[in-house]
Amino acid sequence: MRRATLRPDLAVLTMAGLLEARPRVGYFYSGKTPYMLIAEEIRHLKVIEVKSVPVVVMEDVSVYDAIVALFTEDVGTLFIVNSDGYLEGAVSRKDLLKVALGRGDLHKIPVQVVMTRVPNIVTVSGEESVYEAAGKLVEHEVDALPVVEVLAEDGDTERLKVIGRFTKTTVARIFVEMGEGR
Repeated sequence: MRRATLRPDLAVLTMAGLLEARPRVGYFYSGKTPYMLIAEEIRHLKVIEVKSVPVVVMEDVSVYDAIVALFTEDVGTLFIVNSDGYLEGAVSRKDLLKVALGRGDLHKIPVQVVMTRVPNIVTVSGEESVYEAAGKLVEHEVDALPVVEVLAEDGDTERLKVIGRFTKTTVARIFVEMGEGR
């Protein structure tokens, strides 16, 4: 191969991070495997860049209305907010299914009765890495995390505004996009 033919190939490998180039030294192996490069990308990708639109309902809606919202929006988790828009809780398909299998009137039971309340909800900030957020999904065995922003503090209590959601589907989408080279 001629030198001119080789350079574009080396440039591609350099841009990919597999090779490094230095003046007067030339090209050399960076020591990074493709897996290391993917891990590096996931650790640098921020949640704010990949989050999806949150599906929220007010804390005073009925379980019936929450079920309708869950299926209408085609999500697995609803985030519950108060009248000021602050996060109060979360409710999943499993939570709603348990109540629906009971004998109560779903129109009369408030979603507050079945939701997981705020100090017990795992959240993620937009500035956390996708790697950290995915770790929280796995560690806490949940399907979705609210992406939150701290707006106020009342003594020891933080008031959280829901600005997005990070789900297992988000992780799968990132994986597929990386596989396609996007």
